[in-house]
Amino acid sequence: MLRVFATRGSVVAAAVAVGVHEKRDKLPIYPTPDPEIVLVETPSELEKKIGVARRAVIATYQDARDRVQSVVSRWIGVEQAVENRVKSLIAPDEPLTPGILYVGVATLTGSVLARNRLFWRLTLPPALFVFSLNHFLPKTTHNVSSYLGELEERHFPALAEKHEIAKQHSAMTWERLKESTRSGREAFSDGVVSLVGKVEEATGLKLRETLGWRGQVVKAAEAKTREVADAAKEVAAEAKTMIEEKAEKVEQAVAPKDPEPKRLV
Repeated sequence: MLRVFATRGSVVAAAVAVGVHEKRDKLPIYPTPDPEIVLVETPSELEKKIGVARRAVIATYQDARDRVQSVVSRWIGVEQAVENRVKSLIAPDEPLTPGILYVGVATLTGSVLARNRLFWRLTLPPALFVFSLNHFLPKTTHNVSSYLGELEERHFPALAEKHEIAKQHSAMTWERLKESTRSGREAFSDGVVSLVGKVEEATGLKLRETLGWRGQVVKAAEAKTREVADAAKEVAAEAKTMIEEKAEKVEQAVAPKDPEPKRLV
C-alpha cells in the first residue's frame, strides 16, 4: 500500500517538473526589454592609498594656511594698535621734524664729549637726551611719560608706588633747593644793598641812584607790600568764612525746636 502511494507521489512530482520546464522553455509572445547593465567601479589598493595621502596633504595645507592667516591678522592688528598709540602720543601742535633732529644732535654731542671717560659716556648722553626731549618736545614727552606710568601701574604696581614716592621726594628736594636759592639770592641782594647804603653814608656818594637801584628797591618793596596785603586778605576771608560757619552752628544749636504735636488717645 505504501509503495503504491510513493509511486504515485513520484509520478506527480515528475509531471510538475516537466510542466515547469516546458513553461520556461516556451518563448514569450511580446519582446522582453534588455537587462540593465550596472558597472560598479572598484578602486584598487594603490588608488585608495593615493586618495588617503592626497586628503591628508590637503588637510595639512588648509591647517597651515589658516595658521599663517591668523598670524598675519594678528600682526596687522598689532601694527594698527602701535600706529594709533604713536599718533595719540605725538602732540599735533608740535612739529617733529626739527625737534627730533635737535634731540639727536644733543645726544650725539653728549657721546662725543664723553668719549674718553666711561662714566660720563654712560650717563651724559641719556641725560642730554631726556633734557633735550623735554625742552624741544615738552607735550610729546609728557604724553610718553604718562603712558609709561600707566604701563608701570598696570604691570608693576609696587614699582610704580616706589617710583611715585621717589618723584615726590625729588619734587620736594627741588622746591627746597629753589627756595634756598631764592632766599640766598635775596639775602645776598639785601647784603649788597646794605653795604652800598653804608658806603653812601660814609662817603656821601649817591651810588644807588648811579646804579639805578632806587627804583628797583621801591618796586621790590611795593611787590612785598602787595604780597603781604593779598595774604592778609586771604587770611581775613578764611577767618570770616570760619566765623560765619561757627555762627550758623551756634544758631542751629540755640534755636528752639518745634514742640511735637500731642496725640489724642
